[in-house]
Amino acid sequence: MNVPKIVAMKSKEKISMITAYDYTSARIADEAGVDIILVGDSLGMVMQGKNSTIPVSLDEMIYHAKMVKAGVKNALIVVDMPFMSYQADYVEAVKNAGKIIKETECDAVKLEGGKEFAVTINAIVSAGIPVMGHLGLTPQSINIFGSYKARGKDEREAKKILDDAKYIQEAGVFSIVLESVPKNLAKEVTESVAVPTIGIGAGVHTDGQVLVYHDMLGLFDDFKPKFVKRYAHLKKDAVEAIKTYTKEVKEEKFPTDEHSYE
Repeated sequence: MNVPKIVAMKSKEKISMITAYDYTSARIADEAGVDIILVGDSLGMVMQGKNSTIPVSLDEMIYHAKMVKAGVKNALIVVDMPFMSYQADYVEAVKNAGKIIKETECDAVKLEGGKEFAVTINAIVSAGIPVMGHLGLTPQSINIFGSYKARGKDEREAKKILDDAKYIQEAGVFSIVLESVPKNLAKEVTESVAVPTIGIGAGVHTDGQVLVYHDMLGLFDDFKPKFVKRYAHLKKDAVEAIKTYTKEVKEEKFPTDEHSYE
């Protein structure tokens, strides 16, 4: 998979994207045939137990992206640019995007924001690095929003999201994540841009969908956003398996001769 193939899928074939953070989960997702694997800064909450994505560093993103890259043969790999790796200065943003691509050998970066980051997006793309945009609920702005509620419900905010989509398309993004926006607004955005939109809590009319590996498999249950569908309940299975293991160790039922060397 590559960027031109993803762009060509718009209006022809729905795009599947999964957020993963390590070799094993990335390998499983890749073998299952997803189109894109996102190394998300949501690892701050899912992998590190933080309250937001804000504390995640550039080096931590690179560390996880290297692991994901090792497990993937087919999917396009996109890496989130973490908080303050691109906001202060577009020159620094280009350097940090280049560092991600150079050190991880992944395919593209993703950054949050609209018109205010158009110059930054254009500079990164001009340096030869594909950029995925992200509008709607942008988690790195949680301290401004104050909550993880859906965005774009009022007319002013909806218009800004629609305008921002056009601005960042013009700046050069190859696709746009729409997070937690009303489905009718997501449909309008999708129909107004020539690049694919990928929804998370944005309804069925986007060009693709993304879920977090640990959410969809029921491994992470600290909280469950409205948009998450659990396709499995692996945490429950894991807890039961470890209970059985602990019981067998205490009762000297494990290991048996089958698991021992002579």
